[in-house]
Amino acid sequence: MNETSAAAAPAVGAPAQPLALQARGLVKRYGSVTAINGADFDLRSGEVLAVIGDNGAGKSSLIKALAGAVVPDEGEIRMKGEVVHFRNTGDARAHGIETVYQDLAVIPALDIASNLYLGREIRRKGIMGSLFRRLDMPAMREEASKHLSELKIGIKSVNQAVETLSGGQRQGVAVSRAAAFGKGVIIMDEPTAALGVRESGQVIELIKSIRDRGIPVVLISHDMPHVFEVADRIHVHRLGRRAAVVDPKQRSMSEVVALMTGAERPTDLEAAGGA
Repeated sequence: MNETSAAAAPAVGAPAQPLALQARGLVKRYGSVTAINGADFDLRSGEVLAVIGDNGAGKSSLIKALAGAVVPDEGEIRMKGEVVHFRNTGDARAHGIETVYQDLAVIPALDIASNLYLGREIRRKGIMGSLFRRLDMPAMREEASKHLSELKIGIKSVNQAVETLSGGQRQGVAVSRAAAFGKGVIIMDEPTAALGVRESGQVIELIKSIRDRGIPVVLISHDMPHVFEVADRIHVHRLGRRAAVVDPKQRSMSEVVALMTGAERPTDLEAAGGA
């Protein structure tokens, strides 16, 4: 460990942050295939936890279970210590869990404000909203501008159609929507996979901004430099379960890749998820 890493490392005996999201013994089978094999998961409040693993390691199935898209056959999920049951993504959202998928789930032809409030539209007060279902576009535009400003996303007008935006700006809209409604946890699935260097950097800064607001982030990524730049801890997933949790300040990139492939064994503390 170099001097910079040592200086950045937390003090010995420093208390760990409380857990925002936790899973124990998750199992998911698809016929004879076991996608999640007794997986554990711990996300601390106010941290960025990167989830990495080889293709087929089961990390996508794990994340889908935490986001409500998959119902586990066994195990339990807890939020802030309380057991929760997610039958669908709506249940997870009701508990403050928002997911930004690779395809972003935005509608290019709609403007930014409409995309930000997609499925959660603000309706006008009184009979115009309750009976005629008219939308309160001024309120939606005002709130959308506020959310974009808070995350320092440089978009001139929320009236712009999403199809006129760059890839990084579209990612910003999707992240802003998640941050606006995800008060518990934000899950981001390969957010920089289709972006260039400059736009990837903007997304990394967005992730840091969300963490600075106290919202924990789960980052699924194959981009190890980005993982080491932004992650507070790294969850290594292998063979359908958690293989280790490591501190990127204490481990090199090559060591983490070796843990991911099974070429190196984790320490007892890392294997127990106590990094």
